[in-house]
Amino acid sequence: MVFSHIRDGLHALLVRGYGLIAPKQSVDKRFDFVSCAPFGPSHKDVKPSCNTVNWFVPPIGYGSGGHLNIVRFIKLLEDDGFECRIVVTNEFRPYDNKKIASQISEWFAPVKAKVYLHPQDTIPAAHISVATGWQTAYPVKYFSGSAHKYYFVQDYEPYFYPLGTEYFLAEDTYRFGFTGIALGSWLADMLSAQYGMRMYGIGFSYDDDLYTPRLDKDCSGPKRLLFYARPETPRRAFELGVLAINDVKKHMPSVDVLLVGGNLSRYNLPFSFKDCGRLPISELPHLYSQCDAALVLSMTNLSLLPLEIMACGCPVISNCGPNVEWMLNSTNCKLSRPTVSGLAEAIISVLSDERERKQLIKNGLDYARSTSWKEEAKKVAQIFRQTYNE
Repeated sequence: MVFSHIRDGLHALLVRGYGLIAPKQSVDKRFDFVSCAPFGPSHKDVKPSCNTVNWFVPPIGYGSGGHLNIVRFIKLLEDDGFECRIVVTNEFRPYDNKKIASQISEWFAPVKAKVYLHPQDTIPAAHISVATGWQTAYPVKYFSGSAHKYYFVQDYEPYFYPLGTEYFLAEDTYRFGFTGIALGSWLADMLSAQYGMRMYGIGFSYDDDLYTPRLDKDCSGPKRLLFYARPETPRRAFELGVLAINDVKKHMPSVDVLLVGGNLSRYNLPFSFKDCGRLPISELPHLYSQCDAALVLSMTNLSLLPLEIMACGCPVISNCGPNVEWMLNSTNCKLSRPTVSGLAEAIISVLSDERERKQLIKNGLDYARSTSWKEEAKKVAQIFRQTYNE
């Protein structure tokens, strides 16, 4: 799951930049959520309504795909009769509930869910509480107000860290006894096999009101290759993509390269490119529709990006692997081993063979249109309703 670790990022910036000296970190305060006392009213005494769900989330971050997915499911569950609450854990910024609620509405979607801050506020009891990231799993573990506890898992978060404290603290949350709801069968199968978790897998979809092919595509000029470039997110393999594209440019020097998604200010690239940066979501469909192919790499679980790009009529090139192939395959996507030469050959093939490119466009569109967030939300609702008589 993609969350902005703002506090750690600011500390790292102070250490390496501008000659500033970073303040000492308080280790116990940084990880105080790991060992806290039980809190909240006892669900046995309060007996909350069966349709109540507390969603424990990390601090809200602009552009966070993880938060967008959570809020999307909250909204769809509210439409299905659930009363949801959002519990923001470990918010270190001076934000109050009203400001955070406004951010959620503005950045993601308007929801009815009331916002609470933990540990500042008294969190109401709920029939179900849901952890949505490893840091939130600890307060859910210690929360006394829910009989049923779930883990909404969007990626294998230990992979976000080197082998060290955070890796093992994240991994241990899969042993808390929560029932898991994972985005994708790869995650569901892994957590079930390795940790014995009771798991449910749900699928991806896309916003079909937003991501559609645009009819204003400019077909003149050279081919355009889009690359999802996020050097700040190692699992998106920025350097591997750059090296592969450099090989492509040697064979097809006329190709225009467009990079989107991250901050490239600290990088020199060996080819000319257009830096699109981090665009507002509303501008992405136009960009995707203008490109002839897109390279999107995923070394852990997939993001929604491949599906959103396919829905705009642009063929996707990606790396192979079980973390990818639970959704992408040789029919709806061009897959390659994650090597420089393999990815370069795949890109060149799609850009050079118009018949192959058009077939990938058709198959990608067909696959995207076969998915539905509403159907996936119905699965989650059914999972929650199974607890009503327990």
